Amino acid sequence: MNQKNEIIALLRYEEGVRYTPYIDSLGYPTSGVGFKLGPHGAPLKNYTFTLNDKTIDAWLNNNIERVQAAMIQNHEIAGALSYCSQPREDILTSMAYQMGVGGLGGFHQMLKMITQENWDGAASQMLNSVWARQTPDRAKRHAEVMKSGEWQPTYFV
Repeated sequence: MNQKNEIIALLRYEEGVRYTPYIDSLGYPTSGVGFKLGPHGAPLKNYTFTLNDKTIDAWLNNNIERVQAAMIQNHEIAGALSYCSQPREDILTSMAYQMGVGGLGGFHQMLKMITQENWDGAASQMLNSVWARQTPDRAKRHAEVMKSGEWQPTYFV
């Protein structure tokens, strides 16, 4: 698969896909692959549409490009990316997609360990975080890819 197909498959798996609007766990109207549609508490009746896979993937591609551009603007993240295999880069992109580039940028020790190619240490830093306590299964899968640099057997994308 090419790069975009891998990150799209990863995010579709991790975020889930919803074709109609719903209220997310934080109270925001959301649809697609974690696409926030409006302000906190906005009623779902304001969003009367159904998405298809082609639209979701186009929207997702746009969001991925925006996230990756912001990642490159962060000196610490950009430095770590230069040491990453494609699967590891996609894991960092997934983390930034989930918690924002600022959230990923807060993983200073993990990013430092990546630049030292200390993959076990980077994975350990991922698992020793508030993020891992909030989304433990995702964090464990991501940490396995960070350790190995490979998708399988963790993901089958």
